Amino acid sequence: MRIAFFGGIYNNYLALAAAIEDASLRGAERMYCLGDLGAFGPHPDRVFPLLRDNQIECVQGNYDHSIGNDLQDCQCGYTDPRDNWFAQISYNYTYVNTSLKNRHWMRALPSEIRFEVDGIRFLLCHGSPRKTNEFLWESTTSTHFLERLFQDAGADVVLGTHSGIHWQRQLNGNRRFINVGVLGRPENDGSTNVWYTILDTSRAGGDRAVPPADMGPVEVEFVPLLYDHERLAMEMRQEELPPEFISTIREGWWTTCLEVLPGKERGEGRY
Repeated sequence: MRIAFFGGIYNNYLALAAAIEDASLRGAERMYCLGDLGAFGPHPDRVFPLLRDNQIECVQGNYDHSIGNDLQDCQCGYTDPRDNWFAQISYNYTYVNTSLKNRHWMRALPSEIRFEVDGIRFLLCHGSPRKTNEFLWESTTSTHFLERLFQDAGADVVLGTHSGIHWQRQLNGNRRFINVGVLGRPENDGSTNVWYTILDTSRAGGDRAVPPADMGPVEVEFVPLLYDHERLAMEMRQEELPPEFISTIREGWWTTCLEVLPGKERGEGRY
């Protein structure tokens, strides 16, 4: 089975529509979203019809929990005052422009999704299995930590998002942690494309009697996605969202939420 996973939509309904079309053309039989439907971009309510009409199951991200429960902020996990200032602008805009019906829908989303395909146990979460807004970065997350995380998770493949940059780590026994990336904004690399992930389980085999350690590998494809980012930037200007947000969409470099980045990841950006 080929399965598509979308992280952090951040109101970017244009990228979501492009990802759905692209994943379908690549043969995806299921699609999942790992949370944070709102933030950053314009027109929150344009995201929800795309999810519902395409039967995309969603995990509840920290943003969705906050909006759905009428909280005062996004619970994003930032500690820097500047990052929190921009996060509050984004949160206030998204909250005001999200309908009551869609807020209630987000409130009912599950904090995790579990399923099994071809004998492989999948766990979908937002940040990590233990905490919705936990940042797991490739440069600072040790294999030992992930091994311990998997002991408690009861899964063979764990998929998350939240940090905004895709990566993966192969662990013992063909277990794997995967950050699927986000659709909402570029990855701080000077490119305007965004990313999503497709998994293929066809090499694993469907024999439930085969122990996880003996499974064939899950094939992981990180997919760079082009979409009409100039249209998104124009709509962000029309909605009077911060110029810093628009610059990121048009140039591919993060200008906000930088202090949370570890040294390696920040050093690869412009700012």
